[in-house]
Amino acid sequence: MALTKAKDIIEYMESLRNEQQRLHLMRFFKTGKGDYGEGDEFLGLKVPQTREVVKHVADVPLHEVPALLQNRYHEIRLCGFLILVHQFEKLCTKRLATDETAMKQRDEIVSMYLHYADHANNWDLVDLSAPKIIGRWAMLPTHLGNQQDMIDSLAFSNNLWRQRISMVCTWMTSRQGDPSWCLRYAEIHLHHPHDLMHKAVGWMLREMGKQVSMDFLRDFLQQHVHEMPRTTLRYAIEKMALEERDYWMHK
Repeated sequence: MALTKAKDIIEYMESLRNEQQRLHLMRFFKTGKGDYGEGDEFLGLKVPQTREVVKHVADVPLHEVPALLQNRYHEIRLCGFLILVHQFEKLCTKRLATDETAMKQRDEIVSMYLHYADHANNWDLVDLSAPKIIGRWAMLPTHLGNQQDMIDSLAFSNNLWRQRISMVCTWMTSRQGDPSWCLRYAEIHLHHPHDLMHKAVGWMLREMGKQVSMDFLRDFLQQHVHEMPRTTLRYAIEKMALEERDYWMHK
């Protein structure tokens, strides 16, 4: 598969359309009126199918990617975001971490990601891209400015998906052994009105406890358990022993 232009990738992915799967995905991703995914359109491709396409087109010129990120179809946007993930990860090896050329290329990808972040307009698009791009970038040298300030701008935006990026990206910072990012954005989003953010906060707290220290998670719960949404709490304590889960749920 020698596809090097966005229009060819789009044409090929459209040829894989599956009507039965499309209807299933529209229900699964809540595309009805008033739902969080209202108006999102699908071709009916499963994620492994999209990943298979990405495997063959991941090195397309970066200037071709915005056409994918802005496409009407969910799976084509996902393809674009996964291409950015692939190209970013290649620039994050230990040897390239402080390389000036690699730094500029990483910054270009991050700038593109942030510019088109509104097009990551469903939870899977965020979750499959934010940790590996924004989370990884937060721990690397950059010329774009202060990473925390830039992620704060996502957290304090009025866009649900940008807010979710700010929270879910901390999966990677926790994996790198730094709990501060997760704890910061968990506090910022603790009273968020949307269930998708309740789940994201609890999920990232759970991962932080697992990757860094359960004591950090217990300290956070000790401070906030009385004000946490129940969904957030259930997600955060999911991997604890039953006795401890019962303790926090009743506390």
